[in-house]
Amino acid sequence: MARYAKIERSTKETRITIELNIDGAGNSSIHTGIGFFDHMLDALQKHAGFDVHVKAEGDLFIDGHHTVEDVGIGLGAALLQAVGNAHGIARFGHAYCPLDEALARAVVDVSGRPFLHFTCPLPLSRVGDFDGELFVEFLRAFAMNAKITLHVELLNGRNQHHAMEAMMKATARALRMALSVDENEHGIPSTKGVLV
Repeated sequence: MARYAKIERSTKETRITIELNIDGAGNSSIHTGIGFFDHMLDALQKHAGFDVHVKAEGDLFIDGHHTVEDVGIGLGAALLQAVGNAHGIARFGHAYCPLDEALARAVVDVSGRPFLHFTCPLPLSRVGDFDGELFVEFLRAFAMNAKITLHVELLNGRNQHHAMEAMMKATARALRMALSVDENEHGIPSTKGVLV
């Protein structure tokens, strides 16, 4: 059964269409109107091994907040739908990813229990047309709507671009591990028998 979802979200602030295939070939077309954010989403889909197609039109004349948050909401909702009942997945995943001086760690539990723990000692600022403080807003919206527990930590870093990209790649690699099919798991990976 294909682990695929398509989400359409339309508000007074944004119009977003997202297609996600967990078992994709790493194909993407991502257009949010925010160049660096597109780059981050491209890193996420590439290192998670997903096919991701995002088309977002937002009120960028105000700023990028609504677009970034709503893409996080949509992508999280798509992941939740595509995972389904989580039958046979590994459930837990973790990864460390460096980018030059930056080093990040991400740990994920596809648990049905939405939570984000984010630790970044570097105050995130603007990279290109992307306001760095929106990075955590994206992660929070994504984790809450995917109903996953997500821990993301920047362990070292000075360069803004490197720091955010290392954290996104670590998140992607942790997701890839957590969503992989475990041949030894013959049901729902929980002692409860459900993920809630």
